[in-house]
Amino acid sequence: MLFPGFGAGEKLGTDLHAPLGGRNRKTGSRRPGVLRLGRIAASLCLFAIGGFSLYTAFRGDGIERTKSPAAEQVATPPSNTPQPLATTAKTPDGMPRAEPRSGATVEQMVTGDGSVVTKYSPRPRDGSGPVLVDAMQIGQDPRMAAQPNEALLEETPFGRLPIVGPDGRRPMDQYARPSSGARGVRIAIVVSGLGLSQTGTQRAIAELPEEITFAFAASGNSLQRWMQEARRGGHEILLQVPLEPFDYPANDPGPETLLTTKPAARNIENLHKAMGEITNYTGVMNYLGGRFLSDSTAMEPVMRDIGKRGLLFLDDGTSAQSKTAAVARGTELPYAFADLQLDGQLDINAVLKKLDELERIARKNGQAIGVASAFDESVDAIAKWSEEAAMRGIEIVGVAALSSDPKNP
Repeated sequence: MLFPGFGAGEKLGTDLHAPLGGRNRKTGSRRPGVLRLGRIAASLCLFAIGGFSLYTAFRGDGIERTKSPAAEQVATPPSNTPQPLATTAKTPDGMPRAEPRSGATVEQMVTGDGSVVTKYSPRPRDGSGPVLVDAMQIGQDPRMAAQPNEALLEETPFGRLPIVGPDGRRPMDQYARPSSGARGVRIAIVVSGLGLSQTGTQRAIAELPEEITFAFAASGNSLQRWMQEARRGGHEILLQVPLEPFDYPANDPGPETLLTTKPAARNIENLHKAMGEITNYTGVMNYLGGRFLSDSTAMEPVMRDIGKRGLLFLDDGTSAQSKTAAVARGTELPYAFADLQLDGQLDINAVLKKLDELERIARKNGQAIGVASAFDESVDAIAKWSEEAAMRGIEIVGVAALSSDPKNP
């Protein structure tokens, strides 16, 4: 008896004519009909896979994006005129979502060809939205540190002098070296007399870490060049102005020295001549000046002018009769006092001992300021000591960070 699907000679049961290995051990002989059905199914699968691949290739990203409810409600217009797609999205806490641009209104438009156009525009502030912080308020971008902020300068017969900007920004803020703001022991070290010796100035800039504050003498040479190198190196800088010492004129600080015997207008003029030598400094520091600093009448107009220009004043602490604190408070001048002269002895070990003493003062008071001159022994000692300071939990900061500021008590 023959069955459908079997050829002649293929009978139900044992086929004596089949060769060895031609039978499936479990299911018996092979069934051509089943094979044909398998081939058809495989072909259909291949067609389905190929079709889906073509669809995803022409679609673009190959992934069906989930549409927002607003997008599903928009009918594609017959023209290419953009139509509103959705209003500004919001985060779960209700804040406008404008990534990556915070504080913006986001609008999505769909064109006639189905393309989606996203529009970002400023959102009016009502006082409850995000606040943009001016990161340049304290400190200056290192890439621009050698160049002055033109808004903080005025043209005068004595050169470009520092002023407070139209937005209230002060040079002492613009050019200050930013500190971490962390609580801990903070020390400022000021190396003075830069510009008086070319080799000494070059060595100090090359070897001292960027945390050290530099003070340039107004009577120095190539000051603009050295200022730019120091600023590019990350240093905060001061301007040293010659003031009358007790033994003047036997001890003469240099030309245009401010004197107690001169009228206030003349002293202001000499001050402005010194100020016009360089830019990008946070404040003024005395060069000598024991007698001048002890005379509040001579000091007051000078300190008032320094404060009005947005600068600080650093007293090097060498005059026991200094009236700096009283005059500064009366004129709202930001000021600071040096706690220690570091290089009274020009010996590297003596300077290192003074630095250790400065550290003890800082640990007691929370902060301290040390002053040295740009001598080789001083530079070597400060460079060596500074390398180990951070390991002892000391932060070396610019002098502006340690000044008493009436605007930031």
